[in-house]
Amino acid sequence: MKAGFWIAPQGDDAAMTVMPIGAEPLQSARKLNYLATRSAEEMIRRCRRTATLLPELADALAVQKADQPGRLFDITDFPNDDRELITQTLGEGEVAGIAALPSGLLAQIQEAVMAGVWRIRFTDPDGRLLADYIEVASIPAAVRQACSALPASISHGPAPAGAMNVMPVLTEIGDRIGRYNNGDPAHIITFSLFPMSPDDMGFLQATLGAGPVQLTSRGYGTCRVVAAGVRNIWSVQFYNAMDTIILDTLEIAEIPSVAIAAEEDFRDSEARLRDIEEAYFK
Repeated sequence: MKAGFWIAPQGDDAAMTVMPIGAEPLQSARKLNYLATRSAEEMIRRCRRTATLLPELADALAVQKADQPGRLFDITDFPNDDRELITQTLGEGEVAGIAALPSGLLAQIQEAVMAGVWRIRFTDPDGRLLADYIEVASIPAAVRQACSALPASISHGPAPAGAMNVMPVLTEIGDRIGRYNNGDPAHIITFSLFPMSPDDMGFLQATLGAGPVQLTSRGYGTCRVVAAGVRNIWSVQFYNAMDTIILDTLEIAEIPSVAIAAEEDFRDSEARLRDIEEAYFK
């Protein structure tokens, strides 16, 4: 069991890494080189819907703003070969995760190697694929939708025996979420530098609860982002190569910035996608 604010119940670690439905893990070299293979040439010749989609994605990236809603591209009814070619072309980027929607559907999320381009697959409670989308956005809309039904305030009883600092922390959290508006700078509480006893952490976890979103970012090291059971509260933990927490924080924000594509990402991804289209699809 890991230390820190987010302690995963037995078996829950597996939910942090969700493979796309029907896909197998891909090696980086294969992802980078697939389009240059003979198999890819043959697939590209017959997958014209993919060839049509790529410039549409690039056009969407050209006008996308970080603070604006994204654009969805429905590929649910694409032929299997087209969807496989899209998987190979977009690759797997730094951010992946899951979002449980209020409707009961589960959104499986994978960022492409082009930041700001996302593959979103919706499944029912039995795991059946219902919809398959590509989304150009700073963060998939499913993440915000999943958090929309969360309560906006916290309530709790008296501090437990052995508590040291949990009550001032809860007061700070309650004050900050009460004043928070979307777009405000994030407020960060760093537990790595703050004395919290096991009783403090246990009471804090029980008070805030676990929310419907889990994301993992694998940029410079691993970062796990988990929504609490209260709106705009997130556990953000950074891990070293030994899977040990090196920075344990609670972030009050609409979405933590570590999971969001920045404005410059859209322009870079547009250029990269147009290069791929020019090199392999024309």
